[in-house]
Amino acid sequence: MPSSAAANPAAQPPLQLEHLQNPPGEGNCEFDGEHALFMSLSPRPVPYVHSQDGLTYEGLYRPGDILITPANVSLTVRWQGDENCLMLRMADHFFRQVGQETLAQDCDRIQLRPTFQVRNPQLESMLKLLHGESQQQAAGQQLYLDSLANLVAVELLRNHATTAAQLPTYNGGLPPRQLQHVLDYIDAHLDQNLKLEALAQLLDMSQFHFSRLFKQSLGVSPYQYLIQQRVERAKTLLKQTDQTIIDIALACGFSSHSHLSKQFRQVAGMTPKAYRTGR
Repeated sequence: MPSSAAANPAAQPPLQLEHLQNPPGEGNCEFDGEHALFMSLSPRPVPYVHSQDGLTYEGLYRPGDILITPANVSLTVRWQGDENCLMLRMADHFFRQVGQETLAQDCDRIQLRPTFQVRNPQLESMLKLLHGESQQQAAGQQLYLDSLANLVAVELLRNHATTAAQLPTYNGGLPPRQLQHVLDYIDAHLDQNLKLEALAQLLDMSQFHFSRLFKQSLGVSPYQYLIQQRVERAKTLLKQTDQTIIDIALACGFSSHSHLSKQFRQVAGMTPKAYRTGR
C-alpha cells in the first residue's frame, strides 16, 4: 500500500484506480480529500491487521472483501502473504456532488463510515468493471466510466455513510421531447468521447437521475445506446462508401479497427468485413 497521498482537491479526478501487488509488509496512508476503497483479489485469503479511526481489526481477507477508509483518516496496515488488491480513490468533492445532485439536499454532514472487511456484491461488481475498463483504454469509454463512478458514489451513500441516504425513485422515463433532444445530441457527436455529465446537463438534472430515466425510456443505458448507434452508422458507411474499415472506425468514434470489430460483432453478430461483403 502507498505510504501517503495528498493532492489539490480542485485538481483531483473523480476516481483513480490502482492494482496493488506487494510482498508481505506493512504501511501507513492518509488520503487528503479522497475516500479509499480496497478490495482483495487474492485467490487465497490474506491475513491483515488494519487500524483506522481508533479501531483495530484483524481478519483473513477473501476475494471480494472490501475495506473503506474515509477521506483524511489515517490507515495503518500489516499483511502476511502476497497482497493483491484494487485500490479505488474517490474525490470527496465528487462524492458530495453526486449526493447533492441525487438527494437534492445539503450533504456537508454526510460522512463515510470507516469499515473493515465488508461484503457488498454491487461494489464488488462495479470495481471489477472499472478495473476491466481501465485496462481497455478505448475511445468512447468515458460515458461508461462516468456511469460507473456515479453508481459507486450512490452505493456508498446508500449503504456506507453515517446517515443512510434515502434515494428518490423515478418512474415513467424521459418526456418524448427531452429524450429526442438527447438522442439528437448523441447522433451529432458519435465520433466524440461523450461524457455523462454533458448529457445530463442538457436536461439540467443529475447524472444518476438522467441515467435511470434514460434506461427506463429505451431499455438500455446511455453507453449501450451510444455503442448501438455507432455500429448503425458504421453499417451505413460500410454499405454506402468505399472508405477503409479503419477510417470508418475512427469516423464512428471507435479507437481502432479491432475496437470496431469487437463492438460490431457483439451488436450485429458478424465482423465489419463480413457485413460489407455480405458473406
